[in-house]
Amino acid sequence: MHVFEVRGGELMESIADQAASAGIAHGAIVSLIGAVDAFTVSTMSVTDATKDQRTYYTCPAELGGTGEIRDGDVHIHAVLAVAGDKAVAGQLLHARVETHFVRAYVLPALPA
Repeated sequence: MHVFEVRGGELMESIADQAASAGIAHGAIVSLIGAVDAFTVSTMSVTDATKDQRTYYTCPAELGGTGEIRDGDVHIHAVLAVAGDKAVAGQLLHARVETHFVRAYVLPALPA
């Protein structure tokens, strides 16, 4: 198990860079925990599952999720808790870490 910590910058990019430095091109992100300052999630359109709807949030959020690394690409599905006891969920496309941190717990895997 590898633990990648992000204390500043773009989350997805940092995890990809840390995985590459650790020699991990394929792996399971078994847990993701922390907080972000802004983020973008993608969900499927209700009328066409092949089309993504992207929403950008400029508010802080608690973060939990799982995902995978395939051929060095990071793919995360997350639930983010925002003010007012609300949750935002979807495929995480972008997340900026500034105030707090995020840790990703990664198990290396062989290519599928």
